[in-house]
Amino acid sequence: MLVQPAASQTPAISPTFWQQQLAYARVRAAHARCWPVLVARLQAQQLDPARLEVFFRLIKTSRQLEVWARNQGDAVFKPLGCYPLAATSGTLGPKRHAGDGQVPEGCYHLDRFNPVSAFHLSLGLDYPSAADVLATGLADPGGDIFIHGSNVTDGCLPLTDALVEEVYLLAVAARAAGQANIEVHIFPFPLTETELARRAASPHAAFWRELAPAYTYFEQHRVPGVIQP
Repeated sequence: MLVQPAASQTPAISPTFWQQQLAYARVRAAHARCWPVLVARLQAQQLDPARLEVFFRLIKTSRQLEVWARNQGDAVFKPLGCYPLAATSGTLGPKRHAGDGQVPEGCYHLDRFNPVSAFHLSLGLDYPSAADVLATGLADPGGDIFIHGSNVTDGCLPLTDALVEEVYLLAVAARAAGQANIEVHIFPFPLTETELARRAASPHAAFWRELAPAYTYFEQHRVPGVIQP
């Protein structure tokens, strides 16, 4: 079932989250290197860092993480940048069990900020979602899926240390500005009718059709919709 998200509301800004993150040396160093450039990029698109909301999307066949942004209260997200993956693992199709090397497919959100990651900086996804648990029927279909630095992966989304710093800081800014739910949508390919028809014989065809409404909703409205089981 596709659920339209509630209209954006303006929550209170929480500079405390910035302060908590800047207590870590890697975040301070990333902030010194990247934040002035990011602020200039945001302002060039009339985006206010103090009112920032972000949305991340990955289409596996494109091998890049899309970053979309808006000000709190704006109707739609607009593209801010694309970050190429430094490595990939697995094939097209969802993650279904621990150790399968698959990158998940579905609608997720960030649930962890790790400023002392073994892979420089990392942002954790809430995999497995309720939909993943329902689909697998397993109590433990794997976990610990991150957007992170470095150039190695076993189901995660590595961006290199330099690029993950920018993505991490954008997520910190959005969380500090009050965005509690930072969504991350992962699709195997553009889920258009043409592309789905080309892969109709795949064992994942029915699953991909279930995901397609979330892909289509964002393409049409530039606001993420969420699939619920």
